Amino acid sequence: MEKIRHITNTIRYFTDDYLKTSNGQLNILGKLLKILIIIIAIKIVISLTNKLIDKALRNKKGNNIFISNRRANTIGEVLKKIVKYVLYFIGIMMILEMFNVNTTSILATAGIGGLAIGFGAQSLVKDIITGFFILFEDQYAVGDYVKIESLEGTVEELGLRVTKLRDFSGDLHIIPNGRVQVVTNKTRGAMRALVDISVTYEENIDRVVKILEKVCADIKSSNDAILDGPTILGITDLGESSVSITIIAKTKPMEQWAVEREIRKKVKEIFHRENIDIPYPRRVIFGGKEE
Repeated sequence: MEKIRHITNTIRYFTDDYLKTSNGQLNILGKLLKILIIIIAIKIVISLTNKLIDKALRNKKGNNIFISNRRANTIGEVLKKIVKYVLYFIGIMMILEMFNVNTTSILATAGIGGLAIGFGAQSLVKDIITGFFILFEDQYAVGDYVKIESLEGTVEELGLRVTKLRDFSGDLHIIPNGRVQVVTNKTRGAMRALVDISVTYEENIDRVVKILEKVCADIKSSNDAILDGPTILGITDLGESSVSITIIAKTKPMEQWAVEREIRKKVKEIFHRENIDIPYPRRVIFGGKEE
């Protein structure tokens, strides 16, 4: 007990001698030290809050509220940002009060100013409100492949104001949430793989269909990404120089393109072995003289 009292007295003497002025107020060194303590405290609180959010979301995954882990991760990132902004705002207010700045008048002025500029910030408010609806209606989440207007890509970040899409070429598209009117989510549920196979009119269609059925059976037995099919729909088009046969399959999300590529590859290989002609442009010249 005596040791604790001694430590307390030492700290008080140090504070009075080095961190305070003669009238008992904090001097510059004292204020800088307090600012450092506030920043460290904010960092610690943010770190602890982030861990609590991650733990809460891990416990909630699988409930009806969180349809997928991607949605849970997206909500977690948004909550972390909100907590960070709120804590930094509180810290700034505390620091301003240390320098005798009237934060009440600042908040009042900010409220009046916010009302004044509100008409000019309608798009920002619209972005934020739309962001909330996108998030809680689970329209899409980080990692989903979506189409927004004419842009397609994987959602890299979903914030309250903007959505960031990364397309196949690597370009990053930053879209204000207020512009998101119609969204096509291509990662929810089974996807369709569709391949059109063309053969010449001279080929025996029944023989071609039997060969394609064998290809479909082989692919179905060897590809775990296929949920249903592949199935031959039959003749779907009679072109100028070709007959089109369509094959469809249901696949796992984001696997439809790989399945389509495999079907085309297998068909090309077996057509080559079975001597089935695939139509291509030909030029026949009539007339002329033989020498």
